[in-house]
Amino acid sequence: MENECRRVALAGNPNVGKSTVFNALTGMRQHTGNWPGKTVANAEGTFSSDRRTYTLFDIPGTYSLLAGSADEAAARDLLESGNADVVVVVCDATCLERNLDLVLQITELTKNVIVCVNLLDEAKSRGIYVDTELLSSRLGLRVVGVTAKKKRTLRALVDALDDITEDRGGGSDGGAGIVRYGEATEAAVSEISKKYAGYGGGARWRAVRDIASGVAGDDAMRDDIACSLVEKAHEICRGVVTAPDEPDRRDRILDKIFTGRWTSFPVMLLFLALILWITVSGANVISDALSSVLFSLEEPLSRIITSVGAPEWLRSLLVDGVCRVVFWVTSVMLPPMAIFFPLFTVLEDVGYLPRIAYDLDLPLNKCGACGKQALTMCMGFGCNAVGVTGCRIIDSPRERLLAILTNSFVPCNGRFPMLTTLLVMFVAAGSLASSLTLAAVIAFGVIVSLCVTWLLSRTVLRGQTSSFTLELPPYRRPKFGEILVRSVFDRTLFVLRRAVCAAAPAGALIWLLSNVNIGGECLLVLLERALDAPASAIGLDGVILMSFLLGLPANEIVIPIMVMAYTSAGTLADAASADALRTLFIANGWTVRTAVCTVIFAMFHWPCATTLSTVYAETHSFKWTAAAAAIPTAVGVMLCALAALIL
Repeated sequence: MENECRRVALAGNPNVGKSTVFNALTGMRQHTGNWPGKTVANAEGTFSSDRRTYTLFDIPGTYSLLAGSADEAAARDLLESGNADVVVVVCDATCLERNLDLVLQITELTKNVIVCVNLLDEAKSRGIYVDTELLSSRLGLRVVGVTAKKKRTLRALVDALDDITEDRGGGSDGGAGIVRYGEATEAAVSEISKKYAGYGGGARWRAVRDIASGVAGDDAMRDDIACSLVEKAHEICRGVVTAPDEPDRRDRILDKIFTGRWTSFPVMLLFLALILWITVSGANVISDALSSVLFSLEEPLSRIITSVGAPEWLRSLLVDGVCRVVFWVTSVMLPPMAIFFPLFTVLEDVGYLPRIAYDLDLPLNKCGACGKQALTMCMGFGCNAVGVTGCRIIDSPRERLLAILTNSFVPCNGRFPMLTTLLVMFVAAGSLASSLTLAAVIAFGVIVSLCVTWLLSRTVLRGQTSSFTLELPPYRRPKFGEILVRSVFDRTLFVLRRAVCAAAPAGALIWLLSNVNIGGECLLVLLERALDAPASAIGLDGVILMSFLLGLPANEIVIPIMVMAYTSAGTLADAASADALRTLFIANGWTVRTAVCTVIFAMFHWPCATTLSTVYAETHSFKWTAAAAAIPTAVGVMLCALAALIL
């Protein structure tokens, strides 16, 4: 059956070009899929050679199959499922020895392995040469060298797949492995393997896994397994890899700047201010244009709804309520995300984000958290829901929960327009001055996040801080094509879709509150009046607090709700300019004290509905979802009350 489809799992460490290989082979024939019996989503695509068709699964990047993070466990479970006919392990030619640790583990699990040594061009530019034939001889596996961004070099990988699947009927049957451990460990592996007799060669792997995970064996055996893997990788690479005695001089100079004791944090703040300035300045222009296009659709939609005989109240509910809020959220939310996420992905691609995690590891460690939380905080700048999802990279459940509960202390780009507008009106005029002030406000939010993390780690989430392996990859030129795909499709549109789904019912609710009257007054007025007393205690007024409550689906509509309430309009409204908005707010009793308290509350209040739903999806707990909303709100209330007393 020459044309029978074969299943190929694409494995490898993070930052080895695995996604480049996947994209080059599958092109646009991709979708998000699930392995049978699993709930973990992975990229899935198809491609064909001259002899057969392949289904390619891009499983989560992992340094080891013996680790405990959600992504690493998912990678292990997917490989153990036996659904792959072949496993292709992508390695980085510039740091091959470290990558071989994963290769050696996978050989314990299956004998159908192809080692794909990627980034040969980058290795050559650094004076590093890999003898792939000698490597193949020592591993006893097919080894191919490629430069994945040059698609023609992948021909060797496709040929190797054709050869290895030539006589196979499908299904991985377990491997024998090429690593031999100490005498005591080998005896334990042999004994434990007996209970996995039905797994063929995979029985040995499962025995090793049980010892490494603490299910069986002792600490000495676990250390023996780790050391044996490292020593075997070093032994294999001796003579296979030829490298210059001195490391890359450019990388050393850049690391002195980006990770230096006195320069790392100033550079970090400078990058933050620059990204915010580009995001805010660029988003304003795009947002105005997008807003004009979307709101121009209101009249045609009204005509269509009226033409089918719908009553006026239904037309107003759908157009002035639902559609207007959806258009508003889209026009305000999409532009900054479309700018921020690509910029964020560029920093990720060039290798700077892992260095941020390195720089923040010490302060986070002192707070009882994991250094990887720095990466999830960076993701939170784009969207807190993405930041919460990113917490899966943290192995420890306690530290993962710490990162989830404190992620909303980092303001997402949904709050950037609101914060920028308030700062421009009452604190610092001009895009550069407001961006610098916004960077200072965000830095304060990070400090508060660290303080709350410290408090939680010493009260309800006490525990030992875990250690972790953090890779500092070489600096690389960003791949702009992949950046656009990853940032726009994987992040921007994903978040926007969820936000729009939350905004639509919010639009209907806002319309009902502003158009349904009781005793001659609309529900909106009654609600803001009821909130006046608690709001005044923290330096706000009833309209401001009500706007934050109704803005739960998306922070982008908070200020438009304020304008609607202050102008007694029946639908969302906006002021023509910052000056007009400032005049409106002052006319309704705003002072510098009100503005400062509103900025504080905008920084520290409950996460949006999208983030809260993501927290529940990650924790499967109403208790921790409620905590994720209550903790930042409590901090915001206390800080606002303090500011109201001082000012």
